[in-house]
Amino acid sequence: MSKLIAAALSLVFVLAQALPASAADGPIAVVAAENFYGDIARQIGGDRIAVGSIISNPEQDPHLFELTPGVVRQVTAARIVILNGAGYDSWMEKLLAATPQHERSVIDAAQLTGYKPGGNPHLWYAPATMPAVATAFAAALAAADQNHADEYAARLKATLSSLAIIAERVEKLKAKHAGAAVTATEPVFGPMAEALALTMRNQRFQLAVMNDTEPSARDVAAFESDLNNRRVKVLIYNSQASDKLTDRLRSIASKAKIPIVGVTETMPANVSYQKWLLDELEMLDKALGSSDS
Repeated sequence: MSKLIAAALSLVFVLAQALPASAADGPIAVVAAENFYGDIARQIGGDRIAVGSIISNPEQDPHLFELTPGVVRQVTAARIVILNGAGYDSWMEKLLAATPQHERSVIDAAQLTGYKPGGNPHLWYAPATMPAVATAFAAALAAADQNHADEYAARLKATLSSLAIIAERVEKLKAKHAGAAVTATEPVFGPMAEALALTMRNQRFQLAVMNDTEPSARDVAAFESDLNNRRVKVLIYNSQASDKLTDRLRSIASKAKIPIVGVTETMPANVSYQKWLLDELEMLDKALGSSDS
């Protein structure tokens, strides 16, 4: 992706001169690196903003994203940009550094949540992340459009109330399933599993997959042993990324009658962030419950 970034960034300085940070009238331009952040922005900004979410295709593996000149144009024109940070969307970090805009506000979820290097970068699965992002975005939006600050504050309140439902659901499931041993093919769901106080196994395997390296033979054998010997109650996998090894692990889990829960790294189409997470929590609850029977 570095060559594509370099090529796209060659257009940046021309675009920076040609495109203002925001229009004098009309909707405020907002760009979110990922669609779940864009959805939260839309809930707060309503029709007073125009949101562009760069990674939004639920069928696309976000790790295979390639920067394009169109993305450069979007980011250059944005008044507010939201990104995950933590190296997850490093292409956005580089693009922002190369396209400085005096009026642009940048909301970095990793910075807001105190992310420490080496941690799990899938921050949107941590219950505390979205309330922090929503609050920061509402503040940036009010600063950009003071005439409608009260409207944004009211929508923020409603959004935070709906996000609280997720936190409440997490606490109930934590009380019900804390300590349950689970495993996953990738660490996508890791922050939520931690919030639920689940015991996550095979983490070295997951880190290897996340870092695009081959899991060691020992780690693969340990994973398969956990499944064959039913040491875990649920197998969680990223349904957006599939390969022969993942398919084999799912097949072993199925034969061992271990429930399998598919999660996604990108928010599915036609749902809100809140519904997306609540639906996945519901699937996990049912899977953990069925493994007890």
